[in-house]
Amino acid sequence: MLDLRQYSSLGAALKDALERWPNETCLIEADRDREKVRLAYSDFKEMARPLCRALEDADFKAGDRAAIIMTNQSKWLISAYSIFFCGGVLVPLDYKLTAAEHLQLLAHSKARFLIVEYYLWRAITQSPEFSKLTTEIVLVTEAPVGAELRGAYRWEEFRRKGEPQFVARQREDTACIVYSSGTGGRPKGCVLTHDNYLEQCAALTAWYPFWPGVRYLSILPTNHAIDFMVGFIGPFVCGACVVHLRTLRPEFVRDAFVRYRITYVGLVPMVLKNLERGLRAKFDELKPKKRWMLDRLIALNKMLTKKRPRVQLSRRLLPQVHKAFGGELLALIVGGAFTDPSTLQFFYDLGIPVTCGYGLTEACTAVTLNDLKPFRANTVGKPLPGSEVRILSPDGDGIGEVAVRSRAVMSHYLDDPELTAQTIVEGWLLTDDQGRFEEHGHLQLFGRKKNMIVTEGGKNIYPEDIEAVFDGLPVKEYCVFAANYVWPQKSLGKEMLMLVVRLEQNQQFDDRLREEIVARNRRLADFKRVGGYLVWERDFPRTASLKIKRGELAEQLGKGGGRDSVVEI
Repeated sequence: MLDLRQYSSLGAALKDALERWPNETCLIEADRDREKVRLAYSDFKEMARPLCRALEDADFKAGDRAAIIMTNQSKWLISAYSIFFCGGVLVPLDYKLTAAEHLQLLAHSKARFLIVEYYLWRAITQSPEFSKLTTEIVLVTEAPVGAELRGAYRWEEFRRKGEPQFVARQREDTACIVYSSGTGGRPKGCVLTHDNYLEQCAALTAWYPFWPGVRYLSILPTNHAIDFMVGFIGPFVCGACVVHLRTLRPEFVRDAFVRYRITYVGLVPMVLKNLERGLRAKFDELKPKKRWMLDRLIALNKMLTKKRPRVQLSRRLLPQVHKAFGGELLALIVGGAFTDPSTLQFFYDLGIPVTCGYGLTEACTAVTLNDLKPFRANTVGKPLPGSEVRILSPDGDGIGEVAVRSRAVMSHYLDDPELTAQTIVEGWLLTDDQGRFEEHGHLQLFGRKKNMIVTEGGKNIYPEDIEAVFDGLPVKEYCVFAANYVWPQKSLGKEMLMLVVRLEQNQQFDDRLREEIVARNRRLADFKRVGGYLVWERDFPRTASLKIKRGELAEQLGKGGGRDSVVEI
């Protein structure tokens, strides 16, 4: 791989990677069972050159911000590279957000340029807030012939001839502005520097190296912190190949493992759980004698790999299982949310190491990772090289707030010095997550202090962002909480949002009110919906400016009843 210590920016490292491995395949784009694109590093460079030149001609300057809203595809990576080549700042936005949320984040980030997939651009142009769009130039990918683009350009036609001029950046310069949640409320733009990314990449590849011939299966969105790093930056600076799969249907995911002989894949717990269900179902279909033999071989593999993975041995003991994953899989990388230890252990016992990690957008990607020395299913691993982790104010069980210090920690929150000062104190990132170190130096997590949940799909959801949908609800007042915030548990598991309502005097909670709550809840994306409601008998505590004191209200709710008082929707 490239020696990242020699580079001052992502653009410089990626530029050298394209020149160092011209004949290696860098990118494969597959849609279901059909391969759409296959690019060598030299092909990638040739596709990016006219876009870089066109951006240059459009007066895209060092430090200018350009947003990308796109599903996984080659154009995402080509666009991101071109932005870095021209010295720009990348703003990767989650394509699953609503058009209104996209417009809000485009305004907050002050993005001059936008690169967006056609169906997403169409939704944005139909939004009532579209007239407020301040982005100067919009490039739309995959637009049908004759489609009305409302002043935008076709990505495929936005190109100029000639050799573009590379724009150098320094390590302390901003590389990306990454939003850690969908934001109906207060936008949280994490400002991440080139130094953050280069240090994070060096740390990750020290434990899990890539090299020419490695194939990484990319099924998470590229805007996701995990996939941006291990599904783009990491493979490219090592001469490896990224396989983009534009579907999450289990049968096509399974086929991709075999067809492309995948080496690594990054997953969120929900996808890992689906793979586990599929394997268990196949095991259950075996005839009794074959099932007995399989169970004995799994038990033997478990005994022989107790202290460390022995992948070659596991492939010989359980060849059919490993062939189902392509026969060359070295590890599944999982993070973004709580993962059931039994699921991690299930794969490890099959000889498929699962490296579970813990990270935050504010810390670039990962803070800890399981180095498999030894494998610990109930932890999120050890601090990565260059990362320091402390447990603040531990209780009698050693559990306290996790604090992080490293060169991968963000510079600040965009235009929010107050929140930055609350979050980074004397160089330490205060995570609000509760944890402790166990005997092998691995970090165990035990819940969250903050009023936030992380879905199985790895998405951060702040309850404040949900409340706008319930605006005008015919009650005196309401508030949305994460149940685990109100009733902290010294364990991690399924997390749920709940709606707390305070009724007007003499008002009854009737079927009509319940139906309205259910109807409003349905307007939200599945992963943002509240799971239940609770009727509270007292007025909410408020500040002098009439803001709800969430911490104080949560304390009252916690003392006033248990989780069983929440009525499921």
